Amino acid sequence: MKNPNMMMTPTRPSIVIVEDADEDFDTVLEAVKRAGVAIEVRRATSGGECLVVLRELNPVCPVLVLMDLNTPGIDGREALRLIKGDPALKSLPVVVLSTSDNPRDVDFCYTAGANAYHAKLIRYPDYLQMLIDLLRYWIVQVALPVRGGSSA
Repeated sequence: MKNPNMMMTPTRPSIVIVEDADEDFDTVLEAVKRAGVAIEVRRATSGGECLVVLRELNPVCPVLVLMDLNTPGIDGREALRLIKGDPALKSLPVVVLSTSDNPRDVDFCYTAGANAYHAKLIRYPDYLQMLIDLLRYWIVQVALPVRGGSSA
């Protein structure tokens, strides 16, 4: 059964976006398009759904998870903790995107293993540009681990 929240081309790397707000998800899709990165985009609307998607993709490797903290059910905090505690997933980069700039949330996420934390910017053009820069950095510039590959 195909997931309606998925844009898929099997030969491209993928990102999983955990976002329950349609407007914010659409902004990420626009950033992917404008960044010019060739990636498959998978959406989860909760931390629990993210874990299901990541396990479905194993051993096919998503290269990045963009995680909203405040989602229904298993929220982003718990999903982050579970991802970083799972030996099969822990090397997967998780970038938190949250409306919260509360130092406790920031500290929690880094302690739980987040690779970056970004507060969502209020102005659409600023938020869109931040996402474009973030995607170019993580997809184009950074050497990422390969899950499901052979170990030395």
